[in-house]
Amino acid sequence: IHIGNARTALFNWLFAMNNKGRFIQRFDDTDIARSKQEYADSILYDLHWLGIFPDVTEYQSRRFDIYDAAVERLKAARVLYACYETPEELDL
Repeated sequence: IHIGNARTALFNWLFAMNNKGRFIQRFDDTDIARSKQEYADSILYDLHWLGIFPDVTEYQSRRFDIYDAAVERLKAARVLYACYETPEELDL
């Protein structure tokens, strides 16, 4: 794990512990072409080596059904805005 990411994880873990919260490790692994389980495993190994043990580990790619259901609820409530602009039009 990169030293900056280790520092951020430590700060978040300490904040959670000091506030009776939970430390959740979230992997944004939705880019299937570039995401590999070995990368997540390596990060978790490094966190454990540092003495940081997440209370929960979430993988975004395993939650697509939750996101799809949320989209359907928003559509049904007629509060979902369909964005047709290109990234260039949005200045992204």
